[in-house]
Amino acid sequence: MGIASRFKEEKFLVAALVVAAIAYFFEHAVIEMGRGLALIAAAGLVGTIVLASIRVAHHAELLAVKVGDPYGTMILTLSAVAVEVIILAIMMSSESSPTLVRDTIYSALMLDINGILGLAALLGGLKHGEQPYNDNSGKTYGVMILTAMGISMIVPEFVPSDKWHYYSAFTIVAMIALYGLFLRMQVGQHSYFFSYSYPRSERKKESPHEHDHDEAAAISIATILVGVVIIGLLAEFMAAFMAEGLRDSGAPIAVTAVVVAAISAAPEILTALRAALRNRMQATVNIAMGASLSTVILTVPVMEAIALYTGQPFLMAMTPVQTVMVAITLIAAAINLNDGETNAIEGMTHFILFATFIMLTALGL
Repeated sequence: MGIASRFKEEKFLVAALVVAAIAYFFEHAVIEMGRGLALIAAAGLVGTIVLASIRVAHHAELLAVKVGDPYGTMILTLSAVAVEVIILAIMMSSESSPTLVRDTIYSALMLDINGILGLAALLGGLKHGEQPYNDNSGKTYGVMILTAMGISMIVPEFVPSDKWHYYSAFTIVAMIALYGLFLRMQVGQHSYFFSYSYPRSERKKESPHEHDHDEAAAISIATILVGVVIIGLLAEFMAAFMAEGLRDSGAPIAVTAVVVAAISAAPEILTALRAALRNRMQATVNIAMGASLSTVILTVPVMEAIALYTGQPFLMAMTPVQTVMVAITLIAAAINLNDGETNAIEGMTHFILFATFIMLTALGL
């Protein structure tokens, strides 16, 4: 494929780079024109970041097709988490809220499990009825998420503020240890936990588009890296515009966290829905639950390390409302993902929980 064709195919990333250049030259002018224009600019940058993220996810999917599950969905979720970590790291330097990281991780969990998994299971169940998957994956993801959330976002409520850095260092080690073992399980002797052998007749129904990609793995990896860098540039300007636009507006600070979580989850939503509608629920479970686990277990140590380095502590302990919502979500997931099949009713329960999360956020809770 020639250079011109390559640029044409990656027009979203090229456009994102152009938008980043425009934002660089006109950042101060836009901010001086008032909060209204700053919010419009922030919304435009959010849309641009989503488009760039979709291209990053596309190349992650190409790699996923080449290597298969569970490696494929792992690549997709890791690329999304990388985007989220970069955006959070940039916004932490300009955002004064000490709860931004906590609220973003909480929002990501609600969006991944209740939003993505709920909507996918609902629509997939309405189309196909009961959809099979490997129940080992749901159980493993669930207990890992519960442990990671408990250690990093519930226990900190009881840690004195003058000792936060000791517990923060422990949290970093604990998350790395958990993810190291999980990674070994996912790609090693327990990799069958995260895969499902579909009947041959169902495999024939797969879209041939999945097997038509001939891009080299090196090109996909390079494009992912370039895309993540571009997204980081856009996020820096988005943070500045959003901070100015929401200043003294009375809007809940959690709105920013929801935006960050939605940006990183946008490509996963499309991929998970496509998988569910093709009756491949295993991929949906891996994406939704894997993204939730990766968000907690990878974002927390990176952000904690930044806080320790800069000496700027932030609040990780969830509010009572957040703790209750996480508890209900994980209990519902443990029950629904226990029998190896999803249906529309199970999807609806999670989607109602997602709607509840949106309502609570709008109320500032």
